Amino acid sequence: MDLLLLGDEQEDMVMKYLERGEMAALFDGEDAIALSVVTKEGENLWELKNIAVLPAFQGKGYGKQLVRFWQEKLEGKGILQAGTGETPKTMGFYMACGFQFSHRITDFFVHHYDHPIVEDGILLKDMVYFSYKL
Repeated sequence: MDLLLLGDEQEDMVMKYLERGEMAALFDGEDAIALSVVTKEGENLWELKNIAVLPAFQGKGYGKQLVRFWQEKLEGKGILQAGTGETPKTMGFYMACGFQFSHRITDFFVHHYDHPIVEDGILLKDMVYFSYKL
């Protein structure tokens, strides 16, 4: 759970999708260093709900490796979407993985989290969605 909370810092929000999702992990020996969770949201719609990499391993391509895993595993099965906060670093990550801007949900973080969510010094309000055609 500690690793998942790096990607989504409120445990009850993680629990909403964890049981119905499928998880992929990368290990360094016996220790998980990166995790991701994908859920099926519709007939041809999948959502990358969480992607987290331990800080010591960030910037080394592990997050992209997990995204590529899902893109290949779900190839030909519709759309993979990812919702995230509106920060240049995170949005750039998804665009570098071949995703394109899809839509936004205004004030998502304000209404669904019990505390302010700050990422890279930016107070998050809207959930920004990106999509990738599988």
